Amino acid sequence: MALTKILAVDDEPFNLEIIEEILEDLDFELRLANSGPECLDMVEDYMPQVILLDVSMPKMSGYEVCKTLKLNPSTAHIIVMFVSARGTVEERMEGYSAGAEDYIVKPFGHDELRSKLKNLNQVLVEKQSLEKQVEAATSTAFNAMANSSEMGQIVNYVESIALITNPDDLAKALIDCLQSFDLQSNVEFRYDSIVKHYALHGVCSPIVIELFEMLKNKGRLHEFSQRLLVNYELISLLILNMPGHDPDKHGRIRDHVCFIVSVTEQQLRAIITKNLLDAQQVKLNAVASTVHSKFHGLIDLLNENRLNNEQVFKKLQEELEVRIPTMGLDEDQEIFIYKKVDETIQNSVAREESVIQVKEAFADIETELSILLNHSQ
Repeated sequence: MALTKILAVDDEPFNLEIIEEILEDLDFELRLANSGPECLDMVEDYMPQVILLDVSMPKMSGYEVCKTLKLNPSTAHIIVMFVSARGTVEERMEGYSAGAEDYIVKPFGHDELRSKLKNLNQVLVEKQSLEKQVEAATSTAFNAMANSSEMGQIVNYVESIALITNPDDLAKALIDCLQSFDLQSNVEFRYDSIVKHYALHGVCSPIVIELFEMLKNKGRLHEFSQRLLVNYELISLLILNMPGHDPDKHGRIRDHVCFIVSVTEQQLRAIITKNLLDAQQVKLNAVASTVHSKFHGLIDLLNENRLNNEQVFKKLQEELEVRIPTMGLDEDQEIFIYKKVDETIQNSVAREESVIQVKEAFADIETELSILLNHSQ
């Protein structure tokens, strides 16, 4: 388990008692602080992995504490979960702008807090396992794009994603492309009743996922602090570190990002369409195979009936040739019997010609199916 040390910060002792009670039987080391300054005094010595930070405190608000933690290289990696009595979109966005990874609204129950800590534990596990891979990937991406212009990077990206046939690979390519602009990003894909999240470090924090859900139908662009959220029908993208010191570069990068997301959405649609067509092709092949099997089964049955008829008429002719001369019939009666037998045989021949026509029709249908299958592939 990655999460072992937690620091809870609240100016109300009763709230700290509630957190202690919820976490007392879990394998966490829990320490408490009664104010923002006390939290900052003890955090570097204790070095918790998660801080449960009250928003509304005297002297120093939770937002101020969080910003101070995130500006300090020694504590910037610590996960902050804001604890607040209010949970509007604006307050969550302010919390995220301050650097928090999650947000829980008072009053909360045992299961809600434990569930959020379980999710944060998974974030820590993923970060630890992917940290070295991310560093290597970051180095490779920057080296590869070091000598390319911004438009050159975009052209390379557009050309490369045309060959991608898997949504997960497309999301990774998008994140890598943005990383080549020195942009850290989180991505949400929505397709076929599936919602998937991707981030530079493997997983999106819970507060990012909440922002995607709250804002996906609220317009194309949202900018707050150095964050940029871009919404399309199938894709939402959150940039964490838009350039703030250069307004011209900020506007140019924003335009690049919108274009890149638009192109990515079109490729995602193409992948979905191809997957649908491939599935339909499989079904069509199965139907053609079934029709082929049924046709040949029916033809075999018709051939069997024809052979049986031939045997019956042959046996009848043989019996008549033996029996009629011994039956004492006059010539007219013998002629009548032979005539009826001939008519029956002729009718059978006519039916055989119909069978041949049926076979030819089946052959034509199979030919048409074969052409259809070849054209659809």
